Formats: sequence, C-alpha cells, structure tokens
Amino acid sequence: MFKKNNIGQSIGASLSEWKNCPVPPKQSINGQYCKLEPLSISEHSEQLFEAFVDDSDGHNWTYLAYGPFSDLSSFCDWLKDSCLKDDPQFQVIIDKTNNKALGMASYLRIKPNVGVIEVGHIHYSNKMQRTRVATEAMYLMMARVFDDLGYRRYEWKCDALNKKSCLAALRFGFTFEGIFRQATIYKGRNRDTAWYSIIDSEWPAIKKKYEFWLNPQNFDKTGKQLNSLIF
Repeated sequence: MFKKNNIGQSIGASLSEWKNCPVPPKQSINGQYCKLEPLSISEHSEQLFEAFVDDSDGHNWTYLAYGPFSDLSSFCDWLKDSCLKDDPQFQVIIDKTNNKALGMASYLRIKPNVGVIEVGHIHYSNKMQRTRVATEAMYLMMARVFDDLGYRRYEWKCDALNKKSCLAALRFGFTFEGIFRQATIYKGRNRDTAWYSIIDSEWPAIKKKYEFWLNPQNFDKTGKQLNSLIF
C-alpha cells in the first residue's frame, strides 16, 4: 500500500514498528514424508554422494557453480569448505520411508533486518525428483521462514536458461519478477539470472494449497497424485 508524504510524493507503507527477524535456527524440521536436518559431514556425506552419483552424466550439476564430484573425498572437501557456514545454511533432505539423505537445499542471502531470505543450492537426486519429498521439502522451508520466523520476502533465483528450475519456481508458488542480464559468471560462462519471490501476504493462500496437495488422500494406492499443485 502506498501513501503520500507532506509534499505529495508517493512513498511506501510505514514499517516503523518493524523488528528484525531471527536467523533460521540450525534445527531439524519434521514433515509427513521427509525431514530436514542441518548438514553434518559425518552423518550425511556418504548417503548424499551415493544419491548424487546416480546422475552418471552430471546433468543435475549443470546449473550449479560447483560439481560434479568424481569421488567421495572431493565431495567431502567441498562440503567442508563451502557448506558449513551460517550463510548459506545448508539443509539435508531425508526421505522418511528409508531414512536416507536424497538431496540438499539452503537458506542464503539472509537479511534479518529487512525480512528477506533466499532458497538456493537446491540439488535433488534422481531418486528424489518428482516425489512428495521434493515438494514437501520446499513447503517445510517456506513454513519456517514465514510462520516461525516472520520474514517478509522469500526469493528463488536461477540461471534463466535453466528451464527446469524456472518451471519449478512457478510450480512451488513463486512469482516471476524479471531477468538480471549478465548477472554473474560461473563455470566459465555467462549467467542471466531469473528472479522469483513469495511475499508474506501471499503465503496463507499458498500454504493452504500445499497442505491440500500434501494430504495423503490426494494420492491413489500407487502414489499418483489426484490433484496437481497449481498456483
């Protein structure tokens, strides 16, 4: 909502009572189909490497700034050097049916003073893609951000050429905001970055749709969805 100042200029709504959001705690999040745990190299590295190595041609690493890794040792070195910081804060996604780590995602660019946070470094193994676990993991991360921590804005950014990620952002309820041309360089090539977001006023309606889709009654005996997640 906009208003006018005393000289007639349009200005943003007052947030004079705004208070900083908490930084996401390094605590597990438990869902119906999966749980998220703070990354532990000793607990998760072997399972993650086993899940990721199934991607034999490295397809899933194409639009990430790192990887693929040829062996467990180099993968662990990367985890140690890049994934144990406070920002980005990495989460490991555990399938509750077998208690196996099948993917990763992180909170990053965490700005508690303005209530903005991003989800990124999303890497779903082949076994995790197109499953209830894949969708619920994103829901659980959103719910923590909006319901538990009170953030105003949740961001998703990806290479604009990564059509799979662009479509996933829309499926998960994000709104496309535009493309930042020549935003960065990675793996020796240009990246135009597509920006997406969800804001706090949109979250209640988005949350209801997730909860409807994730309900076990939305799946038949073979696990096929009866209703799509559509925003």
